[in-house]
Amino acid sequence: MIQSIERPRPEAPLSATVLDVKGLRVAYLAASSFRIAVEGADFRIGTGEVVAIVGESGSGKSTIAQAIMGLLPTSGIVEAGSILVNGQDIVRWPDRRLQAMRGAVVSLVPQDPGNSLNPVKTIGKQVAEILAIHQGATGPVAYAQAISLLERVGLDQPRLRAQQYPHELSGGMKQRALIAIAIALRPALIIADEPTSALDVTVQRHILDLIDDLRREFGTSVLLITHDLGIAADRADRIIVMRRGVIEEQGRAADILKHPANPYTKQLFADAPSLGSPTARALPSPAFAPARATDAIIRVEGLTQNFRLAGKNADFRAVDDVSFDVARGTTHALVGESGSGKTTTIRIITGFQKPTAGRVVIDAQDISELHGEALRQFRRKIQLVYQNPFASLDPRQSVFDIIEEPLLNFEAVRKEQRAAKVAGLIQQVGLPADVAQRRPHALSGGQRQRVAIARALVLDPEILVLDEAVSALDVTIQAQILSLLDVLQRDLGLTYLFVSHDLSVVRQIADTVSVLHGGKLVESGPVEQVFGRPASAYTRELIAAIPGRRHQLPGVPGANSGAG
Repeated sequence: MIQSIERPRPEAPLSATVLDVKGLRVAYLAASSFRIAVEGADFRIGTGEVVAIVGESGSGKSTIAQAIMGLLPTSGIVEAGSILVNGQDIVRWPDRRLQAMRGAVVSLVPQDPGNSLNPVKTIGKQVAEILAIHQGATGPVAYAQAISLLERVGLDQPRLRAQQYPHELSGGMKQRALIAIAIALRPALIIADEPTSALDVTVQRHILDLIDDLRREFGTSVLLITHDLGIAADRADRIIVMRRGVIEEQGRAADILKHPANPYTKQLFADAPSLGSPTARALPSPAFAPARATDAIIRVEGLTQNFRLAGKNADFRAVDDVSFDVARGTTHALVGESGSGKTTTIRIITGFQKPTAGRVVIDAQDISELHGEALRQFRRKIQLVYQNPFASLDPRQSVFDIIEEPLLNFEAVRKEQRAAKVAGLIQQVGLPADVAQRRPHALSGGQRQRVAIARALVLDPEILVLDEAVSALDVTIQAQILSLLDVLQRDLGLTYLFVSHDLSVVRQIADTVSVLHGGKLVESGPVEQVFGRPASAYTRELIAAIPGRRHQLPGVPGANSGAG
């Protein structure tokens, strides 16, 4: 069980400086001109210190990490400034000298464990490789040390894991293997670039605890690159806030969190759901309020889904006797870690999959009785908004065509009426009128998600299923989309089924919540009850793992639940 404790954060003396960045300016060659990505960055990291760089996409966080590692793309160049690692300026070092530094003095824990390991080499060989390259360890000796490192980073059955390939490990296991590679040579500095963004909240906490333990044991410094302000708040001694390549503010984490001086920093922290108090849920428009308290528009009864295991005469139960109701005009959240059954449940609710047992009733209609045209027409009532706005929109279509397409698929609507409907939705979701003729690549992530929401609304559905619909967005854009969803719900009387692994967002947007674990429903009820007085040990563990809880204001649900 994860314990909800505050981990000690000793201040490192600035005299013992591991990294000293002075006046750093990085540019990228674009067409025939240079685009400045980082301008005048100044900061330092002391021995054993954790410094977090936070900011939105395009702020320059990862560019700084790449410059320190000497891994800027060919179009990138350090135009000015210095990067001193243990007192030596590495900016003009040749690649051969930088290669000797990587791993031995500065190591990287990358963002995506799935793409960072060699798929055709076993885990043990990949860990052993860095020992052989840098220390000249022989094959058997390096392999034995690799197994020891895998055990040190908390992998169960390290000898077995050493023989496995990356695809045979979970995301958390892969990230532990990458940390084993990063610490193999006991470097002075570890750069952790979004090291847990692809992981479930409890796995995320285990990984961050591991990095913290290794930092204290070896005296290693950590540069933590993250968009998650809750993680920065919990884990960093000092925080650097970046925007558009410029450091807006930096200082001790406690000081910046309590008294941010820069307006951008204030807004960034205000938008972070893990740091602030959840706003009170507003009631819908009066036209929809009477039905809100009594009418269950979604009723899930004893839902069970089995899948036949490949090559075996056995079934895997993905969803196991799950039941819950969703009141009309409210937001119900489904939360749980990977493999909990969330995705299978929403596929059944949206009519894309038939359950093994149980039933789903939508607006008094048992959807298992629907077939053919009746099922097709049912899908007008319930629409999906997917996680990734970069993948869910057709890159060949204009925004107008993307939003209009569902109208063409369902009924004959005159061209003038379609144009008016699309224009009205573009305005309603807060997009400028001139986006209609643009294609998705010309839009930001937030704009793309607004287009996806407009497309989902064009058929006037009663229910939106939001599958991790804000998890791919920066915190400020995320806050804007959540605000938009709140306004649309109140204005249109929409019902939301909100699927998320981010409990901070769930706490902010949902009225009720169901917690799934291993396909089973472990807890369900009003958000304030489930977060404030969780009944199950698993729910308490999830809540304890929410980053940023140390810095929430008194009275925030879940902040003092005694989880753990």
